[in-house]
Amino acid sequence: MKRNADELLTFILDSISKIASLHNPDKLLVALSDMSKDIVFADRCSIWILDKRKKKLWTRVADGIKPIEMDEKVGIVGYAVKENKSLVINDVQQDERFNSEIDKITRYETKTMMVIPMENNHGEVMGAIQVINKKENEIFDNQDLKYLTLAASYAAESISTILLMEEINQTQKEIIYRMGVTGENRSKETGFHVKRVAEYSWLLGKLYGLPLGECNILRDVSPMHDIGKIGIADAILNKPGRLTDEEMDVMKTHVQIGYDILESSELPLLQAASIVAHEHHEKYDGSGYPRGTVGEDIHIYGRITALADVFDALGSERVYKKAWDDTRIFKLFEEEKGKHFDPKLIELFMENKEKFFAIRNEFTDV
Repeated sequence: MKRNADELLTFILDSISKIASLHNPDKLLVALSDMSKDIVFADRCSIWILDKRKKKLWTRVADGIKPIEMDEKVGIVGYAVKENKSLVINDVQQDERFNSEIDKITRYETKTMMVIPMENNHGEVMGAIQVINKKENEIFDNQDLKYLTLAASYAAESISTILLMEEINQTQKEIIYRMGVTGENRSKETGFHVKRVAEYSWLLGKLYGLPLGECNILRDVSPMHDIGKIGIADAILNKPGRLTDEEMDVMKTHVQIGYDILESSELPLLQAASIVAHEHHEKYDGSGYPRGTVGEDIHIYGRITALADVFDALGSERVYKKAWDDTRIFKLFEEEKGKHFDPKLIELFMENKEKFFAIRNEFTDV
């Protein structure tokens, strides 16, 4: 099973052109895997990523099996990554480094294998491409090794970029969460309040029918709903009794403060966070603040975060009140359906109470 040089070059250029048009990281990685298989006529391909902090190797793409995580030095792939050495093995079952347990689980017999380590731009090994079983019971040869090395070189550049962007994105999420915690800590909120609100918001978004991507955004940004409280004086923020009308007017400014902090950012996550900060005190009947927006003119992020925040706030002890029991909370929700809260969200909440209880139990304050 061979291609001549012209056929191979045409195939590679066509594959690279198709891959370059993909913007979804997972689809791009699957396309890289398919290209690697097709270049050497392999039956299966896995793309392994090295997590240096955890000292683990895990499959970002794996044909025919669920994701695998293993110690960075285990198995044939672990050896190739540790030694930064390409391997061609045409009798895998006899190789002492081979972990046969995976074959037993998948009921798949690995006969031949090639593993090519991938390096980032700094020459550091960041993972490997592994192809298994050349088709028609043939064996891999040095020409296959040359071709797969070419594929691995191109894949490494793409994967390095993907991992860098994912690290940047994860850093943004971590900063957003920490800023949210900082805002809550100033008002002496309970320890897991922002985490619970984030998870409640994700669940409400899913039940409402938002795309998974939007649910994830909402979970990431809802911890920032009260970030504007950093601009409110402690004497008002932590007052143990009821606020005066003048103090309440000051407290209400936290939504505008939060919005002003976030809205000028060009980052999509912070843009979404600005919506949550600005609109989570709007009410469905228009009696909320800061703009008195009505019904579905309130962004769905604001409507969802409002319900998630109130559910957690009422059920938690604060400096100015005792925690409410669930019966009292649910009575209020029914009374405020279509007034404070989106009636559809209330219905979804009440139909799925046990799921919200599970989140509350998982993130209980110590």
